[in-house]
Amino acid sequence: MRTNRPLGRGVRAAMLGFCLLSFRITTAVGVAFAADAAPERTVLKAAHIFDGTSEISKPNGVVIIESGKIVAAGSGLAVPAGATVIDLGDATLLPGLMDAHVHLTMEFGPSWSQDFVDGMLRFPAEQAFYAAANAKKTLEAGFTTVRNLGGDDYVDIGLRNAINKGLVPGPRVLAAVHPLGPTGGHGDGTPFPPGRVPQGGPVDGVCNGSEECRAAVRFQIKYGADVIKLMPSGGVLSLADTVDAPQMTQAEINAVVDEAHNWGRKAAAHCHGDAAGKMAIAAGVDSIEHGSFLKSDTLRLMRDKGVVLVPTLLAGETVMARTDKLPPAIAAKAKAAMAARSDMFKNALRLGVKIGFGTDSAVSLHGDNGKEFALMTGLGMSAGAALRSATAVDAELLGLADRLGTLEKGKIADVIAVAGDPLQNITTMEKPIFVMKEGVVVVGGH
Repeated sequence: MRTNRPLGRGVRAAMLGFCLLSFRITTAVGVAFAADAAPERTVLKAAHIFDGTSEISKPNGVVIIESGKIVAAGSGLAVPAGATVIDLGDATLLPGLMDAHVHLTMEFGPSWSQDFVDGMLRFPAEQAFYAAANAKKTLEAGFTTVRNLGGDDYVDIGLRNAINKGLVPGPRVLAAVHPLGPTGGHGDGTPFPPGRVPQGGPVDGVCNGSEECRAAVRFQIKYGADVIKLMPSGGVLSLADTVDAPQMTQAEINAVVDEAHNWGRKAAAHCHGDAAGKMAIAAGVDSIEHGSFLKSDTLRLMRDKGVVLVPTLLAGETVMARTDKLPPAIAAKAKAAMAARSDMFKNALRLGVKIGFGTDSAVSLHGDNGKEFALMTGLGMSAGAALRSATAVDAELLGLADRLGTLEKGKIADVIAVAGDPLQNITTMEKPIFVMKEGVVVVGGH
């Protein structure tokens, strides 16, 4: 049995020496470690910079980045000593782009019938691989943030989480899970004969009456929704509904928007029809998607209440190129929406409606998002305003303006570059030569 005995002088001296030596070693290692951990600075240079704070660009663009954040951005800034410099030459630096309306978990092909069969037979785990491929294409196209407005089997939530954990490359994703609408509406899917396919309920986004609609919001949030999507009017690529007719009652729309806001989520309303648009605006939605048939008085209401229009022009162009391969009912709706949407967009511009950037990608090919810019400018929008729609305006709509959307000190280092000057040639936005997300180079820079 051991007893506690006082330590001899020699032992105490040895221990004291050991402690002093350990302190010196630890201190030396700590100093060396601190020196090694000093953050590295990366400097991006290009002939121009469009920082998103206005509709103009400046010459001699410089963005200084440290630890995934922007330290400084502007024209002709001095390069810090020891920084890694990426000189992109005759190009324009811009904030990472945002697309406020995508569906990364799916993509329509040339055959509507084949898409229908494939969608019914494909397992969710398999579909997740397609979603990951779509996300990669979107990021490489310069879109570092997207709002995914609806998907099936929670693939959007799994994709978002996998991207956040670094398992797959892709933009940061704000996901809606299931869009909300009534039985037989645009969000309710195909009208299969009763009993052949189980009918969806609030957990699937299908809701009737204000209480079911509140429950549907809560279900989407329970399973990870960052934003709530609702369907006040019919849609184009569905068989059971009229494209411009209201599908939800005012009480149902009010319940969805109120519940979403109670939970700190924004509400995006898929809405082609004018009557349904008025109802959605009265309920306090944050954005109206598509808006094909909106009239001038409805657009004025949007302007006065700060509701953002996300016009998704590329979706209409894509569908119109395929009308001969679509079921007749869908083709007729597409033609009607397309005939109205250009005048609607021009009126929205004229009246000063805030316009965000969204493509409805999945209808169009993922990675082609940048083609929306030329469609916007082709209908009268200035190039600078179009660029801001995909940067500062979308950042505000998505609730990310404190972190993203402009090239300013303290913002996350999402930066892209395109050849030349997009204010002179907007089509250069269709293929960036450089993409950085959170300070990490994704495309170019080598």
